[in-house]
Amino acid sequence: MPRLSAQPSAVPVICYMALATRESDARSVAAFRDGMRDLGHVEGRTYTLAERYAEGDMARAESLLREQLAQSVSVFLTPGAAAARLILRLTKAVPIVSVGLHPRGGQTDLFASLARPGGMVTGVSNFGEELAAKRVQLLKEVMPKLATAGVLHNTTDPVFQRWGEETETEIRAQGLDAVRLGLTSTSLEAMRQTLRGARSRGVEAVVIVRDFLTSALYVAIARTSRDIGLATIAEERRYPDAGALMSYGTSDRDLFRSAAGYVDRILKGAKPGDLPVEQPTRFELVVNLKTAKVLGITVPQAVLLRADEVIA
Repeated sequence: MPRLSAQPSAVPVICYMALATRESDARSVAAFRDGMRDLGHVEGRTYTLAERYAEGDMARAESLLREQLAQSVSVFLTPGAAAARLILRLTKAVPIVSVGLHPRGGQTDLFASLARPGGMVTGVSNFGEELAAKRVQLLKEVMPKLATAGVLHNTTDPVFQRWGEETETEIRAQGLDAVRLGLTSTSLEAMRQTLRGARSRGVEAVVIVRDFLTSALYVAIARTSRDIGLATIAEERRYPDAGALMSYGTSDRDLFRSAAGYVDRILKGAKPGDLPVEQPTRFELVVNLKTAKVLGITVPQAVLLRADEVIA
């Protein structure tokens, strides 16, 4: 594939504006770089990637964003809608490619429609809470006697608050009791107290909502849950990699490779409002058998046969 012409005097700056941490987003950023390379780009010659991480602190995020806007930026890349909203509050002059866009749950303020976004935001959907019912179903399959499940989510953002409500509704619709477990910061101790309190109240499993607080804390959430006897299922495979029981959702690697295609087209002159939001077609199930053993759970063969990866 022919490579793009380098422009040393005006190399476009792509700003990766994340509300979580460098560690939590490392695989996603690597996938984006791979996608750009596959399209013929050479980092440092045809584009520069500026990485900004707020570590769960919205005030820090705004400060980092203002700092970047005072320098140079051609396109923003965000791992979620919350960062895209923050950018739009400060500027509507820079295109935004967002991974994790969702047509429900309050996110439609970012674009007019999937087919014709119409504004400064486009990107890729991950279906998010559209798959909450499937995650609850999987928990019930591996834990036939499950009676009470928790929902761990960010309560500081109205969209993630709504996603928590949607997940709670799905849990109750499948005949289980539901307990909402809210996070308000990246405090490790507060998170651990929340999970321990849930366990003492009879919660046996937890559905983790994808947001910037749970992302920033993903390793600690996975390990704490396992250590206190809570079965957890999340959207992203990094959770079972870190010790959670399962994940079911889209592949972040696939999504960020797709995001590279959007950035490439925008750098070549396309308007974000003219680029349809992409809907994923492939979903992956990852099961951690080591964690299942620690929790005393026998994962049914039917689930293992459907799994895209089993961590043994």
